[in-house]
Amino acid sequence: MLVLNIISYFILIFPVLAERLPLTPVSLKVSTNSIRQSLHLQWTVHNLPYHQELKMVFQIQISRIETSNVVWVGNYSTTVKWNQVLHWSWESELPLECATHFVRIKSVIDDASFPEPNFWSNWSSWEEVSVQDSLGQSMLFVFPKDKLVEEGSNVTICYVSRNIQNNVSCYLEGKQIQGEQLDPHVTAFNLNSVPFIRNRGTNIYCEASQGNVSKGIKGIVLFVSKVLEEPKDFSCETQDFKTLHCTWDPGTDTALGWSKQPSQSYTLFESFSGEKKLCTHKNWCNWQITQDSQETYNFTLIAENYLRKRSVNMLFNLTHRVYLMNPFSVNFENVNATNAIMTWKVHSMRNNFTYFCQIELHGEGKMMQYDVSINVNGEYFLSELEPATEYMARVRCADASHFWKWTEWSGQNFTTLEAAPSEAPDVWRSVNSEPGNHTVTLFWKPLSKLHANGKILFYNVVVENLDKPSRSELHSIPAPANSTKLILDRCSYQICVTANNSVGASPASIIVISADPENKEVEEERIAGTEGGFSLSWKPQPGDVIGYVVDWCDHPQDVLQWKNVGPNTTSTVISTDAFRPGVRYDFRIYGLSTKRIACLLEKKTGYSQELAPSDNPHVLVDMLTPHSFTLSWKDYSTDSQPGFIQGYHVYLKSKARQCHPRFQKAVLSDGSECCKYKIDNPEEKALIVDNLKPESFYEFFVTPFTSAGEGPNATFTKVTTPDEHSSMLIHILLPMVFCVLLIMIVCYLKSQWIKETCYPDIPDPYKSSILSLIKFKENPHLTIMNVSDCIPDAIEVVSKPEGTKIQLLGTRKSLTETELTKPNYLYLLPTEKNHSGPGPCICFENFTYNQAASDAGSCGHVPVPPKAPPSMLGLMTSPENVLKALEKNYMNSLGEVPAGETSLNYVSQLASPMSGDKDSLPTNPGEPPHCSEYKMQMAVPLRLALPPPTENSSLSSITLLDPGEHYR
Repeated sequence: MLVLNIISYFILIFPVLAERLPLTPVSLKVSTNSIRQSLHLQWTVHNLPYHQELKMVFQIQISRIETSNVVWVGNYSTTVKWNQVLHWSWESELPLECATHFVRIKSVIDDASFPEPNFWSNWSSWEEVSVQDSLGQSMLFVFPKDKLVEEGSNVTICYVSRNIQNNVSCYLEGKQIQGEQLDPHVTAFNLNSVPFIRNRGTNIYCEASQGNVSKGIKGIVLFVSKVLEEPKDFSCETQDFKTLHCTWDPGTDTALGWSKQPSQSYTLFESFSGEKKLCTHKNWCNWQITQDSQETYNFTLIAENYLRKRSVNMLFNLTHRVYLMNPFSVNFENVNATNAIMTWKVHSMRNNFTYFCQIELHGEGKMMQYDVSINVNGEYFLSELEPATEYMARVRCADASHFWKWTEWSGQNFTTLEAAPSEAPDVWRSVNSEPGNHTVTLFWKPLSKLHANGKILFYNVVVENLDKPSRSELHSIPAPANSTKLILDRCSYQICVTANNSVGASPASIIVISADPENKEVEEERIAGTEGGFSLSWKPQPGDVIGYVVDWCDHPQDVLQWKNVGPNTTSTVISTDAFRPGVRYDFRIYGLSTKRIACLLEKKTGYSQELAPSDNPHVLVDMLTPHSFTLSWKDYSTDSQPGFIQGYHVYLKSKARQCHPRFQKAVLSDGSECCKYKIDNPEEKALIVDNLKPESFYEFFVTPFTSAGEGPNATFTKVTTPDEHSSMLIHILLPMVFCVLLIMIVCYLKSQWIKETCYPDIPDPYKSSILSLIKFKENPHLTIMNVSDCIPDAIEVVSKPEGTKIQLLGTRKSLTETELTKPNYLYLLPTEKNHSGPGPCICFENFTYNQAASDAGSCGHVPVPPKAPPSMLGLMTSPENVLKALEKNYMNSLGEVPAGETSLNYVSQLASPMSGDKDSLPTNPGEPPHCSEYKMQMAVPLRLALPPPTENSSLSSITLLDPGEHYR
């Protein structure tokens, strides 16, 4: 009872004591944490009653460098017990190593049991904290070391330099930064919103230097982490009511290199059961479901790293989060051309569990969807399928009671069986009528996959003669051919075409070829195409028609295409991606009668888009006169152009720069001016340019044009008009040249006659008619004279004016030009021993073989001395010996005779002497000797000439060959 009274006393008296006694914090101690860059304070409060708890507020003041430089003031509220040591920490934005810090504290009671007013205690004494003294002896330091911050944070760094004479520069990732000097040794740098650069941190370094001399480099690595994100898409579900599978999107990984910070960790906490699980994966975690009847769960997912913590919550009912396992064993039964049965299996769940399943069927670009509910295994009948078509069927399921999500698809492919083609092929024909027969080219389009009902193997073409029904032909054409050619006579034929696959044949497509030739003349109409194609219209055919056919082809490929049009339609639009600009297309419109006979109705031609002409005509200049010339381009083809040629533009340039009548001024693309004439008729391919000046220079250029523009640019062709006098001269000279050419042609055609008339060939002694006059005693049948029958009289030596030297036989004496200015006659053979001169025979020369001989003017006998050297007389005993010697020496010397030194004269023995050179006349002309009837002519080379004969010698005339001539 006494103790209770004492306690009651102290309780009553304590407020009075506390009001009188100051509760000043004492025993203040401050420590540092360099890693976290924080100050840790601890203190106590004296004068507290025993076992008494009071709520107190402590105000803490922190100064930097000087006590007067307060950088932080804050309050700390807590409940204080008797003799309790209080703790509090403060993290500095400036590294502690960069400045000295001062800390003091005061308190006030904030308890309801104390009466008002309350007052603050006195400040505790300043507690100084300095780390620089423990840095070491290095001259330069950079802080903080290995600091970890989040991306976008503000960071302060500093350097401490022992030597104030050093110039220190700091760099962030190689880029210099500017700071604030705190004291002569310390400079601080404030980095705002630091970015994430790399997992291995951001490099910061400082370099101390004096002048250009480096005194050292110090640096730090600032680790900037990605901001920890709140987990997204947090979800939990079960597939077997045994395990909950929770997943989430973790966002950005905050892991850093050098093991500075690992990836964020995730913890799963369930509040109803109070259980917690640390997840080993960063995006999913499994939670074991207990066997109790808990169906509601409240999960909290906590993400945490070194810098912060994030969390999300989720409350759900277990039966509403059932995610079934995928169906399996998908099969198809009783598959035919149009039907199939699909079956599949599902994993069993609780009893009386209902599955809701969805089936998708894909095939031929279509998708069909079916829904079905099952309890154990599934089955569905697929109908209205296409034959010979590959399908892909798949199924997925979900909880029919509480739909959460579909399972993944499970599927399988299957192919239906083939069926006979369901549609007749689209058939058309091209008929070329010739005398006596038709050449029919059949074309058909391949059946679409929808109508082919399988792979087409071949086409059957049955040709039936309508005039002779008993006659028909079957042509089987393997696929994928789409045409065939038939040669038919002038009868009417029905042609049936069917497509066949492995199951059967398609319906027949029938076309009839009439016996009448299809050469109906139809005027062709021009049409203009558009981007959408060609719009065609035609007049309806009189009578009953079952339809119309429009066929067309383009000029380069000539590939026939066609389109079928109904009987009540007289217009259509032909559109296809195959139409190309600048290509001409020809369209023909046929009407099909009830007998399936085609009749040509109209022809149309056009371009989907006209282009400018691709080339210019080759222009010829005709009829050039002083005042006009004609331009023509007859060979220019207009059908091969990429548009309809509408006419031509003729451009003309002249130095006068004045346009002639009918021409208009125009400006070319290069800015030059010229004159332009327009021809609107594309068939007019000539132009007479008149009113020109003589001796003037003109340039012209001709280009066609279409609705799209002119032809390509080309160079101008130059032409100069002649003067008027030259034109007249040409009119005179041309007839003269023509006459001369005519005479030359006549002379050439009559050359043989002229030759025989003006310079006949040398007579052939073997064919001479004189032979018939010679009477041979021994052998009257000889037709050729013997040497003994003809006595040569003389050799005529003719010298040439070139100063030719002649070597005489026997003496080898050279005769100079002065000695041979006149013909020399060498008497070789004596006719009688006492004869003193030559006979009165006349020599004549053939100038065909010796032109030089004609210069002598005549030939005749030359007087000779009465005597000759004995050696010469002995040599010439017989004419046969002379001829043999001459022939032998001549043949041997032909190769030695220089060109231009030999000439031949031929001397005849039949005529009487002719007047010539007086010196060559015989000395005794009054006594003509008897001449033989015919003396053989001889050709003697000049080098074989003999010296003059003696008086008693009688020689026949022998012509010497000049060294340049050959015996002919």
